[in-house]
Amino acid sequence: MEANTRSTGRLPAAFLTPGSSSFMDFLSDHQPELLPGKRTLPPVQGVIEAPHGTTIVAVTFPGGVVLAGDRRATMGNVIAQRDIEKVFPTDEYSAVGIAGTAGLAVEMVKLFQLELEHFEKVEGAQLSLEGKANRLSTMIRSNLGMAMQGLAVVPLFAGYDLDRERGRIFSYDVTGGRSEEHNFAATGSGSVFARGAMKKLFRGDLTEEEATTLVVQALYDAADDDSATGGPDVARRIYPIITVITDEGFRRLTEEQASELSRAVLQRRLEQPDGPRAALL
Repeated sequence: MEANTRSTGRLPAAFLTPGSSSFMDFLSDHQPELLPGKRTLPPVQGVIEAPHGTTIVAVTFPGGVVLAGDRRATMGNVIAQRDIEKVFPTDEYSAVGIAGTAGLAVEMVKLFQLELEHFEKVEGAQLSLEGKANRLSTMIRSNLGMAMQGLAVVPLFAGYDLDRERGRIFSYDVTGGRSEEHNFAATGSGSVFARGAMKKLFRGDLTEEEATTLVVQALYDAADDDSATGGPDVARRIYPIITVITDEGFRRLTEEQASELSRAVLQRRLEQPDGPRAALL
């Protein structure tokens, strides 16, 4: 795959060789060292210190799914970044939220985006949502060697299934094991607290507005008990990233909308510190 420096105008042979519609397979065959999991790391003792991102939450509602994440990245007991972005669109009808080693996670997301785009261009059709989830599972599994050295990536994948006409959520473990989550899910260091909040607030008939409020409530609760999770930061104007995926496609809420939701949740918590179910309404 080296560049053709003789200016012949011809593509390298690797680009003209028939193969599968997977871009990962293409890299594996012709330049495997470009894959995150194929890189050779120097021997280390202990865990490598690198920025880690948490927490990601998702909830379904009739008509779609909401995927959101806080903005904090930590490195040990230090806040490495206060405004990191952890939720990314992967194509028109799906998105992924990253938890774990931030640098590797962002690189994996970019490769996943390219994988889906490559498949669509080669095959002339989109992968099913389940097919996308399986492709991401394979990518995570290929990173197992790095995960064993403390560089784990554990994303949360969500999207709108055009065949089933509903939102779906998939969670993963460090080995690439994939599970479909029903109603709601969370990953990252604050996931236990976020999941507890969502369990109390979830209803099967949530509107889109109520679902977006619910994820902000869950991230607030996670930040309240988990130091690695950043809550809404009014002073710095840093708010959670909130995305909605419906039959109309992926949409990210604007800073103004995220600010309005966060401020409403904060105001309700000032009035009702225990955060009763009524706070969602």
